Amino acid sequence: MTAAPVLDSEALATQLFDRLAAVTGDGVGITRECYGEGEDAALAIFREAAEDLGLVVEADSVANLIVRLPEDDGTVPAHYIGSHADSVPQGGNFDGAAGIIAGLLCLARIRQSGRTLTQPVRVIMLRGEESAFYGRANIGSRVLFGLLDPSDLEARSRGKGRTLGEAMEATGIDLGPIREGEVLFDAKGALSYLELHIEQGPVMVARDLPTSVVSGIRGNIRHRKVVCRGEAGHSGAIPRWLRKDPVFAFAELIGRLDEHWRTLLERGLDLVVTSGVVSTDAADHAISRIPGEIGFSFEIRSQSRDTLEAFYELFRSECRAVAAQRGVRFEFDERVVAEPARMDDGIIARLSEMTERCGLPLEVLPSGAGHDAAVFANAGVPSGMIFVRNRNGSHNPDEAMEIADFLKGVDVLHGLVTAGN
Repeated sequence: MTAAPVLDSEALATQLFDRLAAVTGDGVGITRECYGEGEDAALAIFREAAEDLGLVVEADSVANLIVRLPEDDGTVPAHYIGSHADSVPQGGNFDGAAGIIAGLLCLARIRQSGRTLTQPVRVIMLRGEESAFYGRANIGSRVLFGLLDPSDLEARSRGKGRTLGEAMEATGIDLGPIREGEVLFDAKGALSYLELHIEQGPVMVARDLPTSVVSGIRGNIRHRKVVCRGEAGHSGAIPRWLRKDPVFAFAELIGRLDEHWRTLLERGLDLVVTSGVVSTDAADHAISRIPGEIGFSFEIRSQSRDTLEAFYELFRSECRAVAAQRGVRFEFDERVVAEPARMDDGIIARLSEMTERCGLPLEVLPSGAGHDAAVFANAGVPSGMIFVRNRNGSHNPDEAMEIADFLKGVDVLHGLVTAGN
């Protein structure tokens, strides 16, 4: 019998990342729209790679992919390694994909070793983690636990395309159980949920850390769109005291919120505030016209639910104050909430121990970005995360994860799921 070729993790990882970039590149960065062509293409690449490695691939009822070893019949509780296949528009190649490829490498290593695990290890490739298209994050994991609000299905891609429900149906998903809030994943069937992900900020680069262990994940409260309505008019004919200018009202609101944010940070609270989408109506705005309205998104993130709620109340209070002072009004779409999550203390300890066993410097860091791990953790699944160093931030084409750092993260992940197993 001919021996199976020795697994070359570096070559396989490089090949997969290069193929993803070639197939899902958009000329600027990477675009893998959830429940769309880009995400489908990425999942097809992952499926083919898994099957080439002799692994079994199945789709669940909401079109996530589950990968397992041939000897695992999928019926007993297992450790799940997961991440997401989608990206933001013109994003980077490693966000999400790194975690899926890491899981595939772990399964390939286990299979090549020939060892039989007492606790199976599976990979779950999740859809729709990014909120960039439909304003709701972690769609593929939230639907597993019956947590997607039926109103989310009516959200349109980037505000103007097809609805999320239409996109999911086109992927072959039955929306009935989702609308009813049915739980489609047995949390008791998961011994753990583990996710490797690039760090999306600058801390690890600044501290020269190839990997780190994640302590917790910020939650968020957001509005996809808030509209400030004022009164349109001629820019030269209406004096300041008679204006109802929504642009200046919005600017004053942001200034007030920024001052509250600064004060809370000085008190040691964890908080970030963002208004990432701001626009007047292109159909009628003009240099010589006071706009009639301005639309903007609003998002706050924190590891503390109390901090989120307190700042959200400040936001609504300042909207009322600015409206009264400026003669405008604010209209809000539905509030969208993602809960903060704490990673499992036992998994943090084991990941920390494995990091040191692999000869790597140890630091435990919080995640400012949201992840599917938060959904699993809040659903009662013991969860943990590994960060891998990544230059130039994330959600942009310049993500720069080194394969050497990535493989060190895979070593930690593989060591955790096989230790004592």
